[in-house]
Amino acid sequence: MFVFARAVTYAALFIGFVLIYLPARLLSRTGIVRPAAIEVPQVAGMVIGAAGAAVALWCIFTFAMIGRGTPAPFDPPRRLVIRGPYRFVRNPIYIGAGLALASAALFCESLPLLGYAGLFFLATHVFVFFLRSPLRGEPSGKSTKHTAAKSGDGSRASAFKD
Repeated sequence: MFVFARAVTYAALFIGFVLIYLPARLLSRTGIVRPAAIEVPQVAGMVIGAAGAAVALWCIFTFAMIGRGTPAPFDPPRRLVIRGPYRFVRNPIYIGAGLALASAALFCESLPLLGYAGLFFLATHVFVFFLRSPLRGEPSGKSTKHTAAKSGDGSRASAFKD
C-alpha cells in the first residue's frame, strides 16, 4: 500500500507541475485563452488527452502493483516490468504524458504549447537515451536490447533494479 501511495504522490507532483502548471503559464504568457466553443479540434484534443491520460495512469498502476515501485527515476520498480503497456514500448508513460500535452495544444489551438510538447518529447528521449540507461549500467544505444535480453522473452522491458 505504501508503494501505491508513493507512486500516486510522485505522479501527482509530476502531472501537476509539468503537465498542468507549466502549460498554463505558457498559455497565459502567450495570451491564449480557452476556446469559446467546443468544435472539432477541441473534441479531438479531449479524445487524445483521455487516451494519453489512460496510458499514463496504466503505467503508474503497473509500476506500483507489478514492479513494486514508482515511475520516478529516484524510486524505480524493484521488479522488472514487462506487462501492461511496457510489453509494447519501453517508456509508454512518456508517450502518454506527451499525448496529453499535444492534446492540450490541439484543444487550445496553440502552437507554443505544441512546441512545449515537442520539447517534452525531446527532453524525455535525451533523459532515457543519455542519462537513465547509463545510470543503470546500460551502454547508450543498446539499452533496449540489454533489457530485452534480461527479460528472457525478447520483449521490450522497463526499468529494473538488480
